[in-house]
Amino acid sequence: MNSDLQDYPHKRFNVLTGEWVLVSPHRAKRPWQGQNETVINELRPEHEPSCYLCAGNTRTNGEQNPEYKDVFVFTNDFAALQTTSPKFSVNEGLFKAESERGICKVICFNPDHSKSLADMNVEDINKVIKAWQREYRDLGSNDTIDYVQIFENKGAVMGCSNPHPHGQIWSQSTLPNEVDKKDKQQQAYYNKNLTSLLGDYLTQELEAKERIIYENEDFAVLTPFWAIWPFEAMIIPRKQHTNITEISEAESLAFADAISKITQAYDKLFECSFPYSSGIHQAPTNGEPNNHWHWHMSFYPPLLRSATVKKFMVGYEMFGSPQRDITAEQAAERLRGLI
Repeated sequence: MNSDLQDYPHKRFNVLTGEWVLVSPHRAKRPWQGQNETVINELRPEHEPSCYLCAGNTRTNGEQNPEYKDVFVFTNDFAALQTTSPKFSVNEGLFKAESERGICKVICFNPDHSKSLADMNVEDINKVIKAWQREYRDLGSNDTIDYVQIFENKGAVMGCSNPHPHGQIWSQSTLPNEVDKKDKQQQAYYNKNLTSLLGDYLTQELEAKERIIYENEDFAVLTPFWAIWPFEAMIIPRKQHTNITEISEAESLAFADAISKITQAYDKLFECSFPYSSGIHQAPTNGEPNNHWHWHMSFYPPLLRSATVKKFMVGYEMFGSPQRDITAEQAAERLRGLI
């Protein structure tokens, strides 16, 4: 391991987005006198009568949830994108806008109100993966949908409006900003090398062994070299697949195992139900081969020093570029010890 990377300020390049992150390892030693978040670790019941997502309960639009037994998916009652929006554009000098259509869904991971992914067994997580695959396939087959974004916001700190274990799936007619950057970077690398950018990156990471958190036969969990969030993690399939529908049943179970391992490690880190935003980036559903894509899942948790200290993206992060104190190697070492 390069000791300079652990001791001195430097920039690290994100090969997937083409952007830099400032790393300042010496700042990790500074005392903290800032805000401490309130930790909410209350015991939740298996079924909450007032929860809009629990089985059999009535949602705010008057619809009643079925008595679902594993995974339940429905169209978001407060969708950010709509299929009925009129098509329009604005191009008046420097004022530019375009209409956007899409379909937004909610996916309840489990009928048990008290569980998160970290509390679910691998078989139940695999049922969630199967639902992700179905939705990616079904939504992506719609001629008006060019991208399907699967994600989860866990915890009140991340703005989650309901503690019931659930995620969301937003599909839309164009590529969102982060996906567009990754699409361009992977395409440029593939055109030049005829290999997967993320596949070659994973090969280098597996050789270095400095940021690997967990491995199984089909997946690696690691802290990216260019990580922004303190305990950021990425799950990468060893084989290059453009999207999650291409993985085998064995790989699906291995993916569930990887999700289980990292989420459980998170909960152990500060002995709390660890908040994060996670998301899967995969090939657009635009009808193109997209052979340059290598799908992956990222976890962006905000906690920095303890269950009550959050990493804020303010100041320099807003006006300059992302910045972190604890190095990716230090974060990976701590998480690896909790697997």
